[in-house]
Amino acid sequence: MNNHKIRVLFVIALNRIKKNNKAPIYCRITYNKKRKKFSTGLFINPIHWDSRQQMVKPKTKENNLINIQLSLINQKISEAFLMLQVLPDTFDVDDIYRKYKGEDVKTEITILGAYDLHNSKTKKLIGVDFNQLSWSRYVESRRKIAEFIKSKYNKSDMKLKQLDLKFIKDLEYYWKTVKKLKQATIYRSMQRFKKIIQFAIDENYLQTNPFNLYKNKKHKSKIIYLTEQELKDLMQYKFSQKRLEQIRDMFVFCCYTGLAYKEMVNLRTYHISKGFDGNLWINMIRQKTEQSISIPLLPKAKIIIEKYQQADSDVVLPTISNQKFNSYIKEIGLLVGINKNMSHHLARRTFATTILLYNDIPMEIVSELLGHSKMSVTQDSYAKVVQLKVSEKMQILSKKLEKSN
Repeated sequence: MNNHKIRVLFVIALNRIKKNNKAPIYCRITYNKKRKKFSTGLFINPIHWDSRQQMVKPKTKENNLINIQLSLINQKISEAFLMLQVLPDTFDVDDIYRKYKGEDVKTEITILGAYDLHNSKTKKLIGVDFNQLSWSRYVESRRKIAEFIKSKYNKSDMKLKQLDLKFIKDLEYYWKTVKKLKQATIYRSMQRFKKIIQFAIDENYLQTNPFNLYKNKKHKSKIIYLTEQELKDLMQYKFSQKRLEQIRDMFVFCCYTGLAYKEMVNLRTYHISKGFDGNLWINMIRQKTEQSISIPLLPKAKIIIEKYQQADSDVVLPTISNQKFNSYIKEIGLLVGINKNMSHHLARRTFATTILLYNDIPMEIVSELLGHSKMSVTQDSYAKVVQLKVSEKMQILSKKLEKSN
């Protein structure tokens, strides 16, 4: 047990007197030469405050009630201090305040507790500088970590200070062997966990970062897309079933616009308008990144819009669930003879590669049209495609130079 003493003092904020001549009462905790000041939520007329006796005078029903509340605050702080004194770990004035508020102190906070703090804070930022989708992924990340702790340690939670490199490596091994997750999924999951730990460090709950000794292996998957010929075969194929024709048209529309599934199903006529150049543009917010996207409508996309346009509705394309869309597009791939894993996202990749990059559209414009949050996201995904394009151009140049010689 340490011998440092605690001092609790109530002070009046004289610089914050309101129109009713009342000022807020603040509480100041001093411990080990450090202070923590916070508002009690109580207000009084400063002339009634006896700073020496730390109470409101004269004795009235209202003043007595305030004095009782101040006494309870003092008592709760003292109880928090006594509870921390019996712990083997050192603590500071911030820990005393956290304990008084009923929160975990730095030495007590758990791994899932850190998640809860992070998720609670970021939930309030949804629509400000955080989006619902990103927040829900951290909720899912918490579930994954809780599942691992239960499986590996048979516990519902663990102290944050118990987190070390072995925990992280065991988690990675668990995801690979038990959950059979792909490396790309493990990478993203570990990145979210790493951000939670950094959050805990920023909030002074943890001093050292166990991730400093861990290297998260980023999996770079090969970008699959439709070639110019495959896209042509798809567009020219005659379907006997209307549902397959509709799905094909919607897929082709995304091949020429780059819209993700959410943006495709949410596309309305008011999202389409004439731009500065006199041509039609799609203007909307990409849900995943909350980035605004402006995409010029290419001729093939215009034809599909006109085909499904309804006079009494602002819905641009037929409505279908993501699950059914991907199921039907796989069926379409088999019929057309495209030997690739067909999905809606394949259309977005085809737009970036076959439609844009292979037609010499610069990478920064591709990034803008795709609505990526960072240029590096586009570069990481399509760098090899650009290299292939450069190689083809250099071979053409080489042949020209040979002929000229």
